[in-house]
Amino acid sequence: MTLSKSQKTENNRLIRRKEVQDKTGFGASSIYAEMAKGNFPKAIQISERRVAWLESEIDAWISERIANRKVTNAQLEAQI
Repeated sequence: MTLSKSQKTENNRLIRRKEVQDKTGFGASSIYAEMAKGNFPKAIQISERRVAWLESEIDAWISERIANRKVTNAQLEAQI
C-alpha cells in the first residue's frame, strides 16, 4: 500500500505503547514478543525510560495484516 505525501506527514509521529495497544489489539507482552521475533515494528528509545513507535510503521503493519487476510480469503474462495 502506498501512502500519499500528506498521509506520510500525518502519520509521522511518535505514539506510546497504550496507543499502539489500542490500534492493534495487542497487549504489552504480545507487542514485545512480536518485536523480539521480528514480526512487529521496533520501538524507538525517546528517553532513558521511554519508548515510542512511529505511527506510520504501525499503520503499515496493520495494512499488511489486512492485505494478507484479503489474499488468504481470495485463495480460500478459489478452492471452493
